[in-house]
Amino acid sequence: MPTLLDRRELAAWHGFLRVHSGLVRQLNAELEAAHGLPLAHYEVLFHLERAPEARLKMSELAQSVLLSQSGVTRLVDRLVGSGLVVREACAADRRVMYARLTDEGRQAFCNARPTVIEGVRERFLAHFDDAELDALADAWERVRPGATC
Repeated sequence: MPTLLDRRELAAWHGFLRVHSGLVRQLNAELEAAHGLPLAHYEVLFHLERAPEARLKMSELAQSVLLSQSGVTRLVDRLVGSGLVVREACAADRRVMYARLTDEGRQAFCNARPTVIEGVRERFLAHFDDAELDALADAWERVRPGATC
C-alpha cells in the first residue's frame, strides 16, 4: 500500500490544483463577460486556428482539448450553432469528420486572444522571472508524458 503524501508533496499537488482551477475560472469569466465566449470554446478555436487549413479531424481535436470524443462532439455542436465552426466530411474516408474554423470563428478568436494573453500574463506569468518560467516549462515537459493517454 502506498504511503500518504507528505506535507511538501501535498502542498505541491494541491497548490497546482487550486491555481489551475482558479485561473481557469477567472479566465473563463473574463472571456464570457468581454466576448460571450467560454474558455473551452476559445481553446477549440485556438487549436483550429493553428491547424493546416484551419481544420482538424474530430479525433485530433478531442486529443488537443483533452475531451472525450463525445465531449468534443457536443462542444463542436455548440460552435457550429454559433457559426464559429463548420463540420466537413472527409472525401477519402466517410467515417472521418473534420471541424473547420469559419471566418466568424477566426474573428471571434482574434477578438478574444488579447483578453486571454493579458489574463495569462497578469494572473500567472507575472509571478515568475525568466529562470522560473524556464524551470516551469521544463517541469511540465517532464510530467506531460505520464499524464497523456
